Amino acid sequence: MNADLILFNGQFHTVDRENPRASAVAISNGRFVAVGTDAEAMALRGSGTQVIDLKGRCVIPGLNDSHLHLIRGGLNYNLELRWEGVPSLADALRMLKDQADRTPTPQWVRVVGGWNEFQFAEKRMPTLEELNQAAPDTPVFVLHLYDRALLNRAALRVAGYTRNTPNPPGGEIVRDANGEPTGMLVARPNAMILYSTLAKGPKLPLEYQVNSTRQFMRELNRLGLTSAIDAGGGFQNYPDDYQVIEQLAKDQQLTVRIAYNLFTQKPKEELTDFKNWTSSVTLHQGDDYLRHNGAGEMLVFSAADFEDFLEPRPDLPQTMEDELEPVVRHLVEQRWPFRLHATYNESISRMLDVFEKVNRDIPFNGLPWFFDHAETITPQNIERVRALGGGIAIQDRMAFQGEYFVERYGAKAAEATPPIKRMLAEGVPVGAGTDATRVSSYNPWTSLYWMVSGRTVGGLELHAEGLSRQTALELFTHGSAWFSSEQGKKGMIKVGQLADVAALSADFFSVDEEAIKWIESVLTVVGGKVVYAAGDFEKLGPASVPVLPDWSPVVKVPGHWRPTSPMQAQVHHCSGPCGVHSHSHEKARLSNAPVSDFAGFWGAFGCSCFAF
Repeated sequence: MNADLILFNGQFHTVDRENPRASAVAISNGRFVAVGTDAEAMALRGSGTQVIDLKGRCVIPGLNDSHLHLIRGGLNYNLELRWEGVPSLADALRMLKDQADRTPTPQWVRVVGGWNEFQFAEKRMPTLEELNQAAPDTPVFVLHLYDRALLNRAALRVAGYTRNTPNPPGGEIVRDANGEPTGMLVARPNAMILYSTLAKGPKLPLEYQVNSTRQFMRELNRLGLTSAIDAGGGFQNYPDDYQVIEQLAKDQQLTVRIAYNLFTQKPKEELTDFKNWTSSVTLHQGDDYLRHNGAGEMLVFSAADFEDFLEPRPDLPQTMEDELEPVVRHLVEQRWPFRLHATYNESISRMLDVFEKVNRDIPFNGLPWFFDHAETITPQNIERVRALGGGIAIQDRMAFQGEYFVERYGAKAAEATPPIKRMLAEGVPVGAGTDATRVSSYNPWTSLYWMVSGRTVGGLELHAEGLSRQTALELFTHGSAWFSSEQGKKGMIKVGQLADVAALSADFFSVDEEAIKWIESVLTVVGGKVVYAAGDFEKLGPASVPVLPDWSPVVKVPGHWRPTSPMQAQVHHCSGPCGVHSHSHEKARLSNAPVSDFAGFWGAFGCSCFAF
């Protein structure tokens, strides 16, 4: 056998406990055919084999996000200005103003997810007046977690909110002393007012949605992600909103493997939705790049306890059990796997009552099902999940909301939120993910940093001892494969499995914890093909696709902020000569480094500073 691709001289962490380390792999027909020494891989070299010297890089299985709203996120990626990782509010507002100046009528500037005020040097959110000053004429929508949104005056006008607009169910339009909307929208107790307002903005035309989805996948590849389980989402209707991803799959342009769940969109008509889908969609239809994965994360609207730690825990309606049971019964009868959003243990207890009742009549018998999130699940309910053969997909929402959780429930409660170690000790399948893009960042390294360090993006220590780096990596690779019924097919660097790997910019297993969040991939391979390459490997990867439209935020701010030099990855917030951050000239003088090492990103916005 001649290999199609050989990667050698690497430090492979395989996540295969029988063969944990290797220096080389050989790949044929999209799968690993050798995992071992350089000599063992090179024995399969033929005249047509591509051979890549990894130059000692740390290599891991391609990361797999167990809960990512990739399809919805892809349709909107080119519309959104990302504040993920930006270290100061001053710079975030400068980015906002720059984008507002570039955005044509009637488009909006949208900052949607992946940030919070604790990451900023100023430790505060923008004010409404600051938004109005930055963008007096262009509509601006800034989403803050799932608790509120800020709209400038221009956005209030186009959204149609006036003194006569009533508060929608579960939401509040904040008003001034004269009864006029201020621009603050508050979710009490659910996020529907935030979703529905965001949906008022113009969409991209189909051609640009295709480009946007490709840009988003490239950004995920840059971070080492090769697979994701799409959890559906609000205002994501099947099949209408899936035509872009299906077209990309047909054209063989997917660079991230996607298993998608179907998310009901019609309150009180959920059973009708799932009956229609189980009669028209074949379970697991598709291929290894795009395949159906079952139902959820929304099964019925009454069984959704949105996490908003600024508000008291919501009690689910008394009708929840009566509405959830027929849907679960139907899915089990049809042998459709399902997932269900659940934040609080109180909700989980009631949901498990329903599952156990259905199981007594129609045994689950190994049917894959799982909870998403499960931040406050108790040991007793973890045991109940295990007894029913379920799993738990955990996400890094505490990395963005930990400060609010501690304020409401106390530091002690936050030490095991979610209780990942107890889940693993009980033998429950656990997969890691982000729940991006509207609250958390899609950056898997933010999530891995949180799991290992126990700290939020703002630096608050939630627990002193995190997971080992090996365990965290297992949850983001092999662990997540269970949640799409692909265990044994992917998630390890192992002979016979799908050949998805990422060679990293730094050694995940040896760098300081703070440096974990700045790791990215320098070579990402999916199915034995290079889909992204940078640095020493740049010439080996496909060329980037021009961003459409040309005013898109992605043109100037391509995704998650990253340092432009190794020293920037070691920044610490403080006050400097410009009032918010130290000058790059001064930092360069103290470090004997060139000024250009520190100007980089911020120079694009007329500032030679960044926060140390």
